[in-house]
Amino acid sequence: MTDIVLNTSESCPPAGHYSASCTARGMVYVSGQLPITFSGEKLTNAPFRQQARQALENLDACLAGAGTSRARLVQVRVYMTDIAQWPEFNDVYAEWIGEFRPARAVAGVSALHYGLAVEVEAIALAPDL
Repeated sequence: MTDIVLNTSESCPPAGHYSASCTARGMVYVSGQLPITFSGEKLTNAPFRQQARQALENLDACLAGAGTSRARLVQVRVYMTDIAQWPEFNDVYAEWIGEFRPARAVAGVSALHYGLAVEVEAIALAPDL
């Protein structure tokens, strides 16, 4: 399989010198997705639940752009500025992921870019070619 670097039209354009996702050796690595809308609006002042949903929507877009989906996730990493919001994130995540349960880590961090409250990164299986 050829290694591919992807910045798809479905995902938010990266704010820095990186790709939204990369595919290598049968795996899709998705960079951290912040709660930023496709039009570039940073949801800094939005409620946590809305921020979490947007970050997961962005993750979906990156996965779709790589030809895969949340059903092929292997691992998800979540960074939150207030770990006390873990139960709220867990509710949003459970609604989003359904019965499927990839490996996951949730970590509290002191700050995220743009003052946002949550960031999600993931690894998924690439599409079967």
